[in-house]
Amino acid sequence: MKKLINDPRAVVDESVEGFGLAHADLVTVHPDPKFIVRKDAPVAGKVGLVSGGGSGHEPLHGGYVGMGMLDAAVPGAVFTSPTPDQILPATLAVNSGAGVVHIVKNYTGDVLNFETAAELAQAEGVEVRTVLVNDDVAVQDSLYTAGRRGVGGTVLVEKIAGAAAERGDSLDAVAAIGDRVNKNVRSMGVALSACTVPHAGVPSFELEDNEIEIGIGIHGEPGRHKIPMEPADGITDRLLDPVVSDLGLASGDKVLLFVNGMGGTPQSELYIVYRRAAQRLADQGVTVARSLVGNYITSLEMQGCSITVLRLDDEMTGLWDAPVHTPALRWGV
Repeated sequence: MKKLINDPRAVVDESVEGFGLAHADLVTVHPDPKFIVRKDAPVAGKVGLVSGGGSGHEPLHGGYVGMGMLDAAVPGAVFTSPTPDQILPATLAVNSGAGVVHIVKNYTGDVLNFETAAELAQAEGVEVRTVLVNDDVAVQDSLYTAGRRGVGGTVLVEKIAGAAAERGDSLDAVAAIGDRVNKNVRSMGVALSACTVPHAGVPSFELEDNEIEIGIGIHGEPGRHKIPMEPADGITDRLLDPVVSDLGLASGDKVLLFVNGMGGTPQSELYIVYRRAAQRLADQGVTVARSLVGNYITSLEMQGCSITVLRLDDEMTGLWDAPVHTPALRWGV
């Protein structure tokens, strides 16, 4: 194992410390219990947004803390949910009296720990709503979830719900727009190689040299099937077709097309995937109105990508376009 680390047990601590130093103009890092908040939190009169999950998916979630997106992010150990002892103080730190929305990926540990933290926060007088993200069409159930996993759609939920909170929407309205995004977004991913969790020191799953896994999860969970390596267009079709079918896209629909790298894939290859996906959608009469291409929710150094499609309406489009200023996403400011 070759990694730019010191002690495998200190990876998250040292990474979060460096993140805080690099982006001290935007965020404040609380070291114990560990969580990240936007520099001006809590923002008076504004609904707070909190998300989090296992580390190893950077820039998710800490990279999206800032104006127009998250108010706080809670990092767990690598591929491990944060604890209620972290989530609760993060929730309290961003509460201005307007309540807090938890954006939670559908993994069992995340769901249970955020639920516990929400109950504790409500016992302290903080109103909490939860948006559960479960956009992965690859599997209905896996070893890690009850139902579909939360993957690339999480970034889009955080951006659009974040914009709604920034413009002053109520607690219930922010949660409702988050739920609406989740209902209209689907994702599917592929792994060309495994990743290595630092404290494990060995690849998290096995793939032969000429083998890929279609429908992989962001922690290396098994997907639909393993197949021999094939050209990018064929792989893209295998990812896009189930997404389009499950979403029920029809001619005339407008969408946001998001091609995400898993951490070890060059940008040039992601654009090859985007090219094919955009062509296929155009052939079906679907307009790609907005796009995002890059490494936004990763799996350490895994090679591969995911395709996420969000069916847009006018409100979601406007909220996507709204100004955002975070370490990993910035426009309009």
